[in-house]
Amino acid sequence: MTRFEARQEISHIKNLLTLSDYRVIKNIEYKAVGKEAPYDIKKLHAERQALRDQINELEELIPTLTEEGGIF
Repeated sequence: MTRFEARQEISHIKNLLTLSDYRVIKNIEYKAVGKEAPYDIKKLHAERQALRDQINELEELIPTLTEEGGIF
């Protein structure tokens, strides 16, 4: 993996987090009006934390990677 590829993967994972934001917002909205949350918050948090952990691992790896394959 190159730095370019790692940065692309980080971008992809961040997009996945963004796509799941609506579930977090919907849970908050439901709780605010006294309704049961439509998504299992523990499962949702675990999924999102796993994505954050992947980002952190890639960010730590970047300094050890070569520049090949990209303009970064």
